[in-house]
Amino acid sequence: MSKAPTTLRASLDYDPVPLKFGTSGRRGLVADLTQLEVYLNALAELKYLQSLPRSEGGIGRGEAFYFACDLRPSSSQIVTDQGRLRGGLAQAIAQAIADAGMKPVFLGRIPTPALANYALGQIRGSMMVTGSHIPFDRNGYKTNTACGELLKRDEAPIQAQVEQVRGWLYGQASAGSLFNSGGMFKAGPGELPPATAEASDAFLRRYTEFFAGRTLQGMRLLVYQHSAVGRDFLVELLRKFGAEVIPAGRSEVFVPIDTEAIDAEQLGIIEALAVAAWKQHGPIDAVLSVDGDSDRPLILGVEPAESVTSPCQVHFFGGDLVGMIVAEYLQADAVVVPISCNDALDRGPLKEVVEPKTRIGSPFVIAGMQAASRRGCQVVCGWEANGGFLLGSTLRRAGRTLRALPTRDAFLPILAVLLRARAAAVSVTALFERLPRRFSRAALLKNFPRATSQQIVARFTPADEQLKEVAFGEATIWGRDAAGQELALTAASVAALKVIRASLEKYFTRQLGFEPVIRVNYTDGVRIYFANGDVAHVRPSGNAEELRIYAVADTQSRADAIARMSVAEPDGILRQLEIFLKLNL
Repeated sequence: MSKAPTTLRASLDYDPVPLKFGTSGRRGLVADLTQLEVYLNALAELKYLQSLPRSEGGIGRGEAFYFACDLRPSSSQIVTDQGRLRGGLAQAIAQAIADAGMKPVFLGRIPTPALANYALGQIRGSMMVTGSHIPFDRNGYKTNTACGELLKRDEAPIQAQVEQVRGWLYGQASAGSLFNSGGMFKAGPGELPPATAEASDAFLRRYTEFFAGRTLQGMRLLVYQHSAVGRDFLVELLRKFGAEVIPAGRSEVFVPIDTEAIDAEQLGIIEALAVAAWKQHGPIDAVLSVDGDSDRPLILGVEPAESVTSPCQVHFFGGDLVGMIVAEYLQADAVVVPISCNDALDRGPLKEVVEPKTRIGSPFVIAGMQAASRRGCQVVCGWEANGGFLLGSTLRRAGRTLRALPTRDAFLPILAVLLRARAAAVSVTALFERLPRRFSRAALLKNFPRATSQQIVARFTPADEQLKEVAFGEATIWGRDAAGQELALTAASVAALKVIRASLEKYFTRQLGFEPVIRVNYTDGVRIYFANGDVAHVRPSGNAEELRIYAVADTQSRADAIARMSVAEPDGILRQLEIFLKLNL
């Protein structure tokens, strides 16, 4: 009797780790990202897109499907991770596109928004191979339908499709499979198709044509290039508007820049580059940069320093403040932001156009923008604390058109901030000083188990899932749902909320400068409001094993202090919450 052929699953010499959705796209450890795992997820997503009607971004067999990648080595090269061959994610995506009966078109190593802009303009789907800003040992990819990003409602049916594809592939005879026992292509890494420059050129025209006639002449700008895929594009864009641009800090080693959690070391590197450029070229107006896949901006004002040892100092502006400048510049009539954003938005001229705050992640912001558009709003935009700006409406000004781009973009906010400062004849720093005086800082603990983060959040969250915000008065406690409607609280709920408040105040203490807790929001994580105006928001990262803190206060020094006290090692506030959890399990 002949022996049954060995299946692919039985032949694998490692334990597969399923690739999961994060806040936007799929992310995982490079050690777990076999070409098999990437291929089967991508193939399932393509099959799902092919099942959608055209009106919902559906795609068809035989059509072009666009893809691109960032500069992480594992995105397009075979790398060794923990003794195993990994990487070549873009090649796995290309194979999945071909096997889905479509034409893979490689648009090169370009910014995520450039890929999306081009594909949406062609009414075609796309995939970006990128780990965005997350640490070097991770990577992933992000899929767009023919009309925009995947939304949260898409994830469950996609996962069902993934399991079908996984079962089919795993059940194949290993001898006839594309993949070897290590989960990599038997035929080797393979070459990517030749890249076309069409998408990058179209993205450049998007801004030079809409903002034609506006200028950055007279501005001297430093572009911190590091390993961002859009590093050269940013230099070219700014020069097109007449700025003097000084590229600096280029790195062939990947640098994981998180634009919402810039730490002191990274700021020190940037300031050193600014000082060197100032000494060599003269005064610098701003430092600009983008993250790894170039969908999040980094904007720093540069001002003369009174120090005898340094001619200048840099001032970092959080992405939530950047978004306010851009929305005002575009004359937005509807603004959608996640709950983590700086509450200066609620105190300034945009407060009348702010939509209900969303959970963190571009899919939630996009859903909020769609709701505003359905109500008839004409200039709809949104942004995240990381600065990624989303344009939900097509703008028409002076006979020119700026097509909607409902995905994170780093270049519109950079350009809008600089053009506004230039037109007003003020420094970038002075432009931000016009905003309501609320200051933010984000920080994080890396390599913090996600399960522990979720347990910490659960420990300080009420059992009633309808309860999204709680306000504490002197004698009364109010509760509201996601729509802001007041909920009737039982005596047991009130008692539990009092315990939560008292527990929080044990760690956010008067000794550390906090006043009593007056409100807690549970839209995404635990956002704590204190009587003195301080805000501390604790939330697990959606893309990595990290626990984050978002701080807001009336001064930058206080926001910095909250963030610093929270992530201090070994016994900062977040570590104390971890200890509290372990003691109460």
